[in-house]
Amino acid sequence: MCAYLNRRGQVIRVGVGCPRQTQIPLLELPRYGAERLSGIRCIATHMKSEPPNDGVMTTMALQRLDALVVLNITKSGFTRRAGGATGYVKEAYLAHLTPQDTRALLASSYFLEAGTSPVPRPSWTLSPAMSLDVLGKQDFLDLVEGLEAEFRREFTAQEVDSDHERVVLVGVMTERISTHSFQDTLAELARLVDTAGGDVLQTLWQKRSRIHPQTVVGEGKVQEIALTAQILGANLIVFDRDLSPAQVRNLEARIGLRVVDRTEVILDIFAQRAQSGAGKLQVELAQLEYMLPRLAGRGEAMSRLGGGIGTRGPGETKLETERRAIQRRIYRLQREVNQLQAHRARLRQRRQHHEVPSIALVGYTNAGKSTLLNTITNAEVYTADQLFATLDPTTRRLSVPHPDKIQNQEILVTDTVGFIHELPPSLMDAFRATLEEVTEADALLHLVDLSHPAWLTHIRAVRDILAQMLITPGPALVAFNKIDQVDSDTLTQAQEEFPLAVFISSSARLGLETLRQRLGQLVDYAVTSR
Repeated sequence: MCAYLNRRGQVIRVGVGCPRQTQIPLLELPRYGAERLSGIRCIATHMKSEPPNDGVMTTMALQRLDALVVLNITKSGFTRRAGGATGYVKEAYLAHLTPQDTRALLASSYFLEAGTSPVPRPSWTLSPAMSLDVLGKQDFLDLVEGLEAEFRREFTAQEVDSDHERVVLVGVMTERISTHSFQDTLAELARLVDTAGGDVLQTLWQKRSRIHPQTVVGEGKVQEIALTAQILGANLIVFDRDLSPAQVRNLEARIGLRVVDRTEVILDIFAQRAQSGAGKLQVELAQLEYMLPRLAGRGEAMSRLGGGIGTRGPGETKLETERRAIQRRIYRLQREVNQLQAHRARLRQRRQHHEVPSIALVGYTNAGKSTLLNTITNAEVYTADQLFATLDPTTRRLSVPHPDKIQNQEILVTDTVGFIHELPPSLMDAFRATLEEVTEADALLHLVDLSHPAWLTHIRAVRDILAQMLITPGPALVAFNKIDQVDSDTLTQAQEEFPLAVFISSSARLGLETLRQRLGQLVDYAVTSR
């Protein structure tokens, strides 16, 4: 049996079974952070004359108990009494957590030669076997005060900005993805979290033949995630893939922390970046469309509007009210996005009436599109070494050489939102007014960051997204950016695989004149082939 007591000595829970079988669900425990314990101690009985094993100690660590006392009860000497049998305590063990230095682990890289960064393990102390008399002299409150003082000192030494989320990343590597691509995916997720304002404390991953339908990763890895988050003082778990509402609920119940997926991180970045009214409108629509199905799953259990005994009630539940309000808001936002589409369509028709050719700048996020637009048109678009720095399309005039005439010709260049692999469908739908700038342009300038190790993957991701658009975009010119930051082997590979591409550096102003000439040729070809 296990009895759980608070610091006032009151029994708050009793369970039949070992500490693992009777442990308190993590969501029901107080969450004080890595600098404090839970304020609960457990007294467990055990029928074997042996110290508690690692499974019992890990259970103590997961609950962050003040202390664990294991009483070994002997079977010999049992006497029958009214109401049952009794034995006597042969020996007792006292265990508790101890602080450990996690600063070195926080500074470790995401991947080492072994394939992943080191995982912090809980540190605990287990006393030698003692008698009940010795155990009774233990001052538990004094023990806890001393431990929490040490935890606070250690936590303060490793603490980062308190305004930032403290994040543990979790990746799942399946057979369909290579090790290199998987590492790129996790590195990109870390950049997304950083852009959203979080601090990545640790990256954990698991290789599986298929995704676990309930928790994505296996039960052992879920426990490892919970322990790692507890030791490092994390307050958010981010997975590298989309999670179903049921998976989120299961993971949060087992880990005891908020769990989000990659799409939610991207939506959060978009919400921070949106400046114009149109941008905020589209971001809100994407967030609501993402949120609506995640309200489902609890509806039938919470509703009292069904048929049958016990289901009839006074009206709809709070959940149903929220769902109905969100659906109404989505309908209004979709109507406003349609109006925005119509407004931008009129602007495009006006430009086409004046016969001004247009080019849309497309590319993977952070490829340098806004920097290029600023360089060649003297625009003042916001630029930063961040993912999704640009959400709202910006159009500027540019003078380029005409292939058949002496004088230059005027064209319009539009900076668009950056793409990313597996762009969430809700964003594709909400940003259709913005993405139409791509489909309605006479031609595309596909900018590629050649200095990024995964530049080939980025090209494929952008082309996949363009192929999903309802209207086929015009002809495209590939331009490799940041050539001043790459080695000769990478440059040679790009030249061999894309012989018609242009090679430039927006920041160093290299190859810009060649780019202007090729843009003139591209626009002339696009206009004459309409």
